[in-house]
Amino acid sequence: MSMTDAPTTSFVESPLRFDSLCAAFQHRVGAHPDRTALQLPDGSGVLTYGDYGRRVQAIATGLASLGVGPGDTVALQLTNRPEFHLLDTAVLHLGATPFSVYNTNPAAVTTGLLHNSDATVFVTEEAFLPVVREAVAGAPTVQRVITVDGGDADLTLAELEALDAPDGFDFDASWRAVGGDAVCTIVYTSGTTGAPKGVQHTHAGLLFGLDSMNLLCPISEAGRVVSYLPMAHIAERYISHYASLAYGYSITCVPDPTQLAAALAMTRPTRFFGVPRIYEKLRGAILAAIDGEQDPARKAGMQGALDAGLAKVRAEQAGEEPTAEQQAAFEQADELVLSKFRAKLGMDELEWSAVAAAPTPYVVLEFFHAIGVRVAELWGMSECVLSTSNPPNGRIKLGSVGYHLPNVQVRLADDGEILVKGPNVMCGYRKDPEKTAEAVDADGWLHSGDIAEADEDGYLRIVDRKKELIINAAGKNMSPAHIEMTIKGESNLIAQVVAIGDARQYVTALIVLDPETVVPYAANRGIDTTDIAALAEHADIHAQIAAAVERGNAKLARVEQLKAFTVLPVAWVPGGDELTPTMKMKRKVIDEKYADVIAGLYG
Repeated sequence: MSMTDAPTTSFVESPLRFDSLCAAFQHRVGAHPDRTALQLPDGSGVLTYGDYGRRVQAIATGLASLGVGPGDTVALQLTNRPEFHLLDTAVLHLGATPFSVYNTNPAAVTTGLLHNSDATVFVTEEAFLPVVREAVAGAPTVQRVITVDGGDADLTLAELEALDAPDGFDFDASWRAVGGDAVCTIVYTSGTTGAPKGVQHTHAGLLFGLDSMNLLCPISEAGRVVSYLPMAHIAERYISHYASLAYGYSITCVPDPTQLAAALAMTRPTRFFGVPRIYEKLRGAILAAIDGEQDPARKAGMQGALDAGLAKVRAEQAGEEPTAEQQAAFEQADELVLSKFRAKLGMDELEWSAVAAAPTPYVVLEFFHAIGVRVAELWGMSECVLSTSNPPNGRIKLGSVGYHLPNVQVRLADDGEILVKGPNVMCGYRKDPEKTAEAVDADGWLHSGDIAEADEDGYLRIVDRKKELIINAAGKNMSPAHIEMTIKGESNLIAQVVAIGDARQYVTALIVLDPETVVPYAANRGIDTTDIAALAEHADIHAQIAAAVERGNAKLARVEQLKAFTVLPVAWVPGGDELTPTMKMKRKVIDEKYADVIAGLYG
């Protein structure tokens, strides 16, 4: 099966018929009580929608006995495990607001979120308990700390579920009273440019967005998704958690991101969303398999099949119909090799696949289309969720984020900034009317801070963040993301490229290796080390990176070309100093941390 099999008619009801996500969920529980709702990557821990509904009622009852009710907030710091969905959904059924904390947050950052949110209950895991206790010590509103798996907490989840209902509590009346204007969640921005802001979304706003998603690419009955990105990120909440409440997906929860490949293979999802780094890793796995193939004939056949797929994609992207010869070569390649690539990745039953959150190298998009996975780039942000997308059932233009979703208004300001208007736009930053007014003007237009260009068909291409454009010493404006993607796309050994050049005479870069591809590459060539620092200095690896920079430079304007670069002797990890948990670069932190290295590039 390929992405061309995406449905063109919806098999599910519009979520707009419901007043809240609670009502949508209760409809799913009643309609499909025996359908699998939640499971783990090995197929264990299965909860049906009937089980899910019963656990939500028990947890909501326990929370009500602790005094949680309409307008209250509950903090969650959990990995992607079934208990997250149970707890978040239970809090919603009380008319309260759940929100997630990044598991990599230091205690001081979490304390700030607790002050802003006024959370009264904090639910976590034993592994995070020491940091949570430290954070809670500075947040007087938090009255209880609950763990889902034991440890020195005030209560365990099992104890919470065993609590008696408080006098007068009526579970059904509670969730039925939740209206569309109730705040459904707070999403704290990742803080790449300053302190996190609390983005608030209502039930009605999220239901509107979910309906737009169905209108964009109709949702088939009994869909399957894999949940693996942080739940503190709006994309994961939206595409797995909220969509399952509205559409009855079966979710495979992945507590450990290293289990993603196994989860994809077991689940064979119908819908999949990833940030660019995930697609880069999946592509790297296939390319490494080709590179490591010992049989010359098989290796040539695999590469030939990929070349046939690329030839077809390149013709389509040029606005041409593939020739009969190209089409025949692709069909043969698909039957013999490319379909097996999809099956290896667990992507052989996809009806929709998307990427967002950061720029995606063109070669990565091209690769997936070549193997028959029609990845659609889309655009959104915490403040407006999903707002533009390439049409999965129409023409996908690689390198663009498509056009506005149904019933969402999108336009470009005079300077190219993307403006968005519609019910999908946040209801405001929590406790910050000043910043809310800066972001959303008096006419309801959200000013995104992203600069884009529109083509003749209305497809948008993101140029860069308004605040991240490089202006060199001669006054030339450049997009660091464009430079970085161009260089990065020339070698799957590269994990990150950071373009430097603001107020300087020329552009340089910091380059970070990808351990998941560079280590097997080295092993296949007899380089006997897995140490990243040693590999960064190895002549063979350095030559590969230099060649990639040379090829990338040939695709860039002269003023954008790298005049110098250095390969850093470290790997960067999500949630570390240099990357947010969703793998966005913290440019200010990088500039400060590597100031001496950068100075050396201009010495």
